[in-house]
Amino acid sequence: MRRLRVVLIPIISILLVFLIWDVLIRAFHVEPFVAPSPVEAISALAEHWSTLWPLALETIRETIYGFVLGAVLGFSLAVAMAQTRTLQGLIYPALITSQAVPIIAIAAPLVILLGFGIWPKIVIVAWIVFFPVAVSVLDGLANTDRDLLNLARVMGGSRWRVFVVIRLPATVSPLYSGLKIGATYAVTGAIIGELVASTGSSLAGFQRTANSSLDTPAVWGTTLLMTAIGIGWFLLVVGLERLTTPWRSRPTRRRLPFTHHRD
Repeated sequence: MRRLRVVLIPIISILLVFLIWDVLIRAFHVEPFVAPSPVEAISALAEHWSTLWPLALETIRETIYGFVLGAVLGFSLAVAMAQTRTLQGLIYPALITSQAVPIIAIAAPLVILLGFGIWPKIVIVAWIVFFPVAVSVLDGLANTDRDLLNLARVMGGSRWRVFVVIRLPATVSPLYSGLKIGATYAVTGAIIGELVASTGSSLAGFQRTANSSLDTPAVWGTTLLMTAIGIGWFLLVVGLERLTTPWRSRPTRRRLPFTHHRD
């Protein structure tokens, strides 16, 4: 019953969004060229599906490559910064500065450096993902149980062994928190990259063409497809988290302090 509820509640939430959307369109008599109904947007998506699905696969590929690169870079930077305060003092301000630069502003220089192709898009996605991963993992390393660390040192544990056995496992929960934050923005980075760095067909390019042609249902349908990719990527990270950390989702039975086992 609990698993069924976990699945049904998000589905009901999404259906409510579509219902509210449809009610607003009907209540305010919005013209289709301004904003279509959900049915019209989905119909346009189905009509152009033969064109859209290869473009969507390319967007997913860009998202995957950039996400993995950003996650690895963020994790590596966090581990490096956790080793010495001096290194952290040198790198951390640069991380903050990197996020102060608007993504759309850095896209154009990346095209000049890397050319028109997949690499600018991958770098943009990685740029978005690495920061939440780095900060989350760094916090996990900084908040490792001090009692465990002291006990390991007293028992003669080497610095490397203490890191592998105690500090590294402490980063699992923060790591997935950072990955889930990055997953929600990764597709946004891929779309921004497509707007700036694509010379051929792309999902963002299709939407821009539909917009210039005043094909509003196709514009909204493409937006739905982009949203679905983002949600799917987030759910994939959540599924990976449940698969690799089963103890976090497994219910545990608490025993009251005054209860006793009977023979």
